[in-house]
Amino acid sequence: QVQLVESGGGSVQAGGSLRLSCAASGRTFRSYNMGWFRQAPGKEREFVAAINWSGGSTFYAEDSVKGRFTISRDNDKNTVYLQMNSLKPEDTAVYYCAADFSVGSPWPPLAYEYWGQGTQVTVSS
Repeated sequence: QVQLVESGGGSVQAGGSLRLSCAASGRTFRSYNMGWFRQAPGKEREFVAAINWSGGSTFYAEDSVKGRFTISRDNDKNTVYLQMNSLKPEDTAVYYCAADFSVGSPWPPLAYEYWGQGTQVTVSS
């Protein structure tokens, strides 16, 4: 069982930056691939970025965030991060982190077993 708690959301003007954090409970964090997703009002949840269990591989949504967002992790702190730069109003959404048990799982993950409650990011123009 993994519990995930996101933090770091808030309101920022276009062009600004935010860093989201996702703290995971348990001693097996380094066994999980981690992902970030977002859901804007009236839209379906969409993939943003993923990082494998060791931090050696990353994967990003094409076009929408690549080059502006960076996913990273600190396995000693049981935390995954999403650094968001050059934010745009269309980045406004609730951001969720998710965990996928890496053993036997494809890369990038096709599904995630655990989800956090989300943190709101609002970007004003």
